[in-house]
Amino acid sequence: MRILKGLFGDKDTAADAPDPDTYEGFSIFPEPIREGGQWRIAARIEKEIGGEVRSYRLIRADTLDSQDGAIAAAIGKAKQVIDEQGDGLFD
Repeated sequence: MRILKGLFGDKDTAADAPDPDTYEGFSIFPEPIREGGQWRIAARIEKEIGGEVRSYRLIRADTLDSQDGAIAAAIGKAKQVIDEQGDGLFD
């Protein structure tokens, strides 16, 4: 089991997941990934387009010492991506 966690990351963050942040019509779900004593910055960005919910997974190389810090950074990075790409994010 330990080998699988090493390969796929520690996915025990769902229970701690905060409510989504809404920005410019997008929903941002911060989903930091625990890796050892660090938290990798990650988020899921969603938007309903034409009656279909589209989703984009953002995973950064950056890691932080705290889950709260990784959540705040994930929201900030997701907003930056939304500002830069808008709906083109899902192309």
